[in-house]
Amino acid sequence: MTDTARIAPVFEIELKPYRSLGPRGFIILMVFFGLVNFAAGIAFWAIGAWPVFGFCGLDVLLLWLAFRYSYAQARAREIIRLDQDALEVRRIDARGNEKAWRLQPYWLRVECDAEDDSAPLRLWSHGRSLTLGAFLSPDERRVLADALREALVRWRIPPGAGLRPLDSI
Repeated sequence: MTDTARIAPVFEIELKPYRSLGPRGFIILMVFFGLVNFAAGIAFWAIGAWPVFGFCGLDVLLLWLAFRYSYAQARAREIIRLDQDALEVRRIDARGNEKAWRLQPYWLRVECDAEDDSAPLRLWSHGRSLTLGAFLSPDERRVLADALREALVRWRIPPGAGLRPLDSI
């Protein structure tokens, strides 16, 4: 049994870019768009503007290529795992290339401005920062930041210590 299999993480999440149009919806959209462009191309051909017919086909091809690129980008992932030793961030791009960072959680600071929708979610440690979830919506970044902060607080409390009431301090 490996070390990672034995030790349960304090926090673990896999972030993926959201794509609202599934495979079935994509096929329906492409068929509809293709039929509309084909009908428009036939209409232009009938009035003598036959070169337009080729451009109508080019529209369909360009839309298909744009969606293909978008779906390829959706293969990107970020995996965030906080265990007893470190916070590990693994970023896998659309081509499958992976980068990993290991950060010491004790000194880690999570930063995400709740007022600014364009503000990124950043992890700060020893004067260096790492941006997370660039493809997430502002609300999703804030929720992730809150979850990470809570996980770091739980990580910093020694096992069995619990929190003492303020009046006993």
